[in-house]
Amino acid sequence: MKIVILGPANPYRGGIAALNERLGIELMKEGHDVTVFNFKLQYPGILFPGKTQYTDEKAPEGLNILRKVNSINPLNWLRVGYELKHLAADLVIVRYWLPFMGPALGTICRVLRKNRHTKVICIADNIIPHEKRPGDRLFTQYFTKGVDGYIAMSHEVYADIEKLVAHPLRRFTPHPVYDHYGEIIPRGEALEALHLDPAYRYLLFFGFIRDYKGLDWLLQAMADVRLKDRQIRLIVAGEFYADSEPYLKLIREQGLEDKVVLHTDYIPNEQINRYFCAADMIVQPYKTATQSGVTQVGYHFNKAMLVTDVGGLGEIIADRRSGYVVKPEVSAIADAIVDFYDGERQADFEKETMKLKEQFSWGRMTSGIMELYNSISIQ
Repeated sequence: MKIVILGPANPYRGGIAALNERLGIELMKEGHDVTVFNFKLQYPGILFPGKTQYTDEKAPEGLNILRKVNSINPLNWLRVGYELKHLAADLVIVRYWLPFMGPALGTICRVLRKNRHTKVICIADNIIPHEKRPGDRLFTQYFTKGVDGYIAMSHEVYADIEKLVAHPLRRFTPHPVYDHYGEIIPRGEALEALHLDPAYRYLLFFGFIRDYKGLDWLLQAMADVRLKDRQIRLIVAGEFYADSEPYLKLIREQGLEDKVVLHTDYIPNEQINRYFCAADMIVQPYKTATQSGVTQVGYHFNKAMLVTDVGGLGEIIADRRSGYVVKPEVSAIADAIVDFYDGERQADFEKETMKLKEQFSWGRMTSGIMELYNSISIQ
């Protein structure tokens, strides 16, 4: 089949771009002709919360990535839509993660579908956003009018789709394991590369720092009297996409300066394995969530994981077998960390993680996409 992936890819960075690239490679392995219609302007600088939208890393070899879409130019949306209409791909896979993208992606999809050949499948990261803004529902409803079917990577998103789309064609396909972030390396080698003291044990909070991800809860848990005097440190690895001062103030107020290691620049792909291999457990203390790519990086590195029971996070962790699914409360997070170390559970959890990750294959996602494709009839 001729397939177009409509969404961010290299030189843009982040988990959405990474999934698009890895999905494209998987589809090519299966014999499809794949092109990525990427953004040439994704976010206007004034709307982007981080330092840069771009990566210096090379694009995946062999994947055709074309920079086409301007998210704020309606004339561009029409041009790209007409180009895709005439290209007449069998399938366009469009990523949807933010209502801001609704007008651009919705217009492109509405136009291209006029060829009465191309089917449009949305991989929905979020339908109802974590951080709500005026116009969210309107923009998303506009987008959905250009879509034939949906892939949801969590049961929460699967349910959310029906709140905005009457009788949707949809499939649940869990987020595949991110298996392209380097090899598993020995703990000692990882700690040496990060200049960390091997006398300490390490927890990891990884990814862009936004308020809904609950880093403040994790910092308060690290100040728990049962943890404060132990040889346990928290690595915070990822760029601030929120105001950093409340977090730095919390570290000072709780006396955690020696307990928290801040690596708050963007982490290049080739360094990610160091952080995961240095850590005993990955902690995601989210306040709201759908699914998380961080969990799937953790699976690749066979790590124990602690998640809060919000959104779809708890769906893919076996509570007290491969990690912890806890109430979204500071005390529950602290209780799980104490239990993890007191019970010496790391080895057993990692063995279970190795078994569970087999169900999160890329082949399962592509099979779900093809099954959905075959169920769509062009009107």
